[in-house]
Amino acid sequence: MGRIVALDIGRKRTGIAATDPLQIIANGIATVATAHLFDFFASYIQENPVELVVIGMPKQMNNEPSEAVKYIEPVINRFKKLHPQIPIKLVDERFTSKIAFQTMLDGGVKKMDRRDKAMVDTISATIILQSYLESLDFDKQK
Repeated sequence: MGRIVALDIGRKRTGIAATDPLQIIANGIATVATAHLFDFFASYIQENPVELVVIGMPKQMNNEPSEAVKYIEPVINRFKKLHPQIPIKLVDERFTSKIAFQTMLDGGVKKMDRRDKAMVDTISATIILQSYLESLDFDKQK
């Protein structure tokens, strides 16, 4: 069984999270410059089999795609070209940055450390992945 990887793609940075090999727990693994995402991912999949990539798609409150989609779609298209064997699942990522920031507050992260946008991106990717895993559990219960 391969890992599930989640990407919180941003214009400058991409937060990355992955499951354990049994796909039970979501863990933040890194934030990389979006320009270097494909190098990081190519290296990552050499050591870790990946079964699925979950990508957060930002939406507005009216469920329309947000302005940020224009930066994300080219990354998705390139990913599909470079890794056609790995399926992609797009998930709604509304509020993940706010939830990530609240998580840092609740976790007692110091004020200066909360300014670290890379940390927010990694936590956001972890939240996206955890939400996806929980949706799978919910579907199993039906």
